[in-house]
Amino acid sequence: LAIFGDSVTTDHISPAGAIKANSPAGLYLQEKGVAAEDFNSYGSRRGNDRVMLRGTFANVRIKNTMVAPVEGGYTKHQPDGAELSIYDAAMQYGIEKTPLMIFAGKEYGTGSSRDWAAKGTALMGVKAVVVESFERIHRSNLVGMGVLPLQFKDGDSAAKLGLDGTETFDLTGLESGNIRPRQDATLRITKADGTSSEITLTLRIDTPIEIEYYKNGGILPYVLRQLIDQAG
Repeated sequence: LAIFGDSVTTDHISPAGAIKANSPAGLYLQEKGVAAEDFNSYGSRRGNDRVMLRGTFANVRIKNTMVAPVEGGYTKHQPDGAELSIYDAAMQYGIEKTPLMIFAGKEYGTGSSRDWAAKGTALMGVKAVVVESFERIHRSNLVGMGVLPLQFKDGDSAAKLGLDGTETFDLTGLESGNIRPRQDATLRITKADGTSSEITLTLRIDTPIEIEYYKNGGILPYVLRQLIDQAG
């Protein structure tokens, strides 16, 4: 879905500021009869999942290398290469039943512990986030939403691998029910010309209880199943 650089903050992932009229969230609000002067901000609309999902990765300063030098929440839909908002591309991939990955550099998810940064990522259909390093709380929040956090081994990065977004990916080594904290996983990268290579990643599910959260699809399904078991 996107390839980002270093220091992507939770405000880049889920902004709290003004809603632009031509953004997916702005267009949605206008469709609902809301005038631009009444948009207010993403922060004021945190209880509206339709707005917040459309606001995910919509920060005007976020930089997806797939569409460089363009800034803002845009990407290229594959394999046709059409340039779309990240939200529109994610919804199209959802129709096509294509699971998604995000790549980034160091310190991914820094800043405030913004719950929508993980919620929006999950609702976009992102199944895994592969980075050079995570901010501690955002990594935990991703697990809580059922998104796999994965970390490059020392020396590997999206830039070193030459990723441009035209690739397809196969993640293996996590198929069994015996997933372990911080175990290795294998990422097979297949380029548009059909050539492929493999790298080893570290699973950044760090504790046994996080394993249980992930197996259940996130912390909320885990808690609900615990309550059902207790009631039964």
